[in-house]
Amino acid sequence: MPDVQALVNDFVLKLKRRKIEGSHASARHTAELLRSVISQQRMPHTNQAGALIDAVKAVGEQLIAANPVELAVGNIVRRVLHIIREEDLSSTATAIEGLGLSAGSDDDDEGQHVDHPALSAAALAAAARSTLRAPSLQTLLEDIPRSAVTPQPPSSGGDSEGKSKSADKNLRSRKLKHDVIEAINELIQDIDTCHEQVSEQAVEHIHQNEVILTFGRSRTVKEFLCAAKEKNRSFRVFVAEGAPRYQGHVLAKELVGKGIQTTVITDSAVFAMISRVNMVIVGAHAIMANGGVIAPVGINMVALAAQRHAVPFVVVAGSHKLCPLYPHNPEVLLNDLKSPSDLLDFGEFSDCMDFGSHGGSPLLHVVNPAFDYVPPKLVSLFITDTGGHNPSYVYRLIADYYSADDLVVKRRSTS
Repeated sequence: MPDVQALVNDFVLKLKRRKIEGSHASARHTAELLRSVISQQRMPHTNQAGALIDAVKAVGEQLIAANPVELAVGNIVRRVLHIIREEDLSSTATAIEGLGLSAGSDDDDEGQHVDHPALSAAALAAAARSTLRAPSLQTLLEDIPRSAVTPQPPSSGGDSEGKSKSADKNLRSRKLKHDVIEAINELIQDIDTCHEQVSEQAVEHIHQNEVILTFGRSRTVKEFLCAAKEKNRSFRVFVAEGAPRYQGHVLAKELVGKGIQTTVITDSAVFAMISRVNMVIVGAHAIMANGGVIAPVGINMVALAAQRHAVPFVVVAGSHKLCPLYPHNPEVLLNDLKSPSDLLDFGEFSDCMDFGSHGGSPLLHVVNPAFDYVPPKLVSLFITDTGGHNPSYVYRLIADYYSADDLVVKRRSTS
């Protein structure tokens, strides 16, 4: 089995060099890496959930710092941390229930009653909500049998009892790790099938003879439109080309290959054409906690045009793009500057970029941002793999997927 640190270093290097780009690929690779980290993590006898959380945070901090623009990486790290906490709480609840049942059976044993130290379920539940603080809940649960049993004279059975306790500890640690890995496998499956889950809802939103406008290229949008076509919906698509990378040209060719009537327009023609459109459907780079959207540059212009003409603006995206952070959070890097060569040819404009004159500063500057921010008031509907949601409902989805303790992924100080 390959060394985990080598896998982490290799993935960090790929993120830094932009060898892995796009939310889907970044999310899947991150989930697979964290699964490997957890599977090879050595589990202590106490505070096992805390050990897993520390290991995931240590790796997650490196991954997020390698490419802060890929918000899907941080999303998956936080999702895995939430999974660990949820599985730990689930096992704790099961243990508490088992303790209650065993206590009830002990009370019925031949009328013998022994005064035991009381440990309320409320105290255990409170400890479960803060598993990282000592003493850990696992420690409390492990100490209950020792304090609850009646003192026995030394006998040869003591060795077997100690072995059974040790085996019980190992069983619990293996069960927690197994449950977490199974949940991560389900998360990876959700990432792989998110496009299909979103596409199944296409016929509910695209109707006969409608005109749809989209911008650039999004795989989720492509699958969404193709699914509607497969259900014998007849509609037409306007594709804004998405300068300067012109990914709209690629999408237009793919849609035509599926038999969809497609018209390519320039980005500057969006406002002129929007009055003929029934609906705008676009993809997203990330969906923020306030319902805002980080999307390819130019989409904010489309959203403003749609609002001006009262055209529904629909965003389709997988749930792995839901980000629990707000746009104003310092951890969020809203934009990325791409190469100026996408806009200008250096050979043709080299005389305008002479650093040897004018005090070493050129007269011509080229700015090529990658993303736009679309505020929630411009979004009509989000369609994710869990269904359609209004922007005001995003906070509920965030609460289901993330824990408030993991918004900032940072290792605890050892000092």
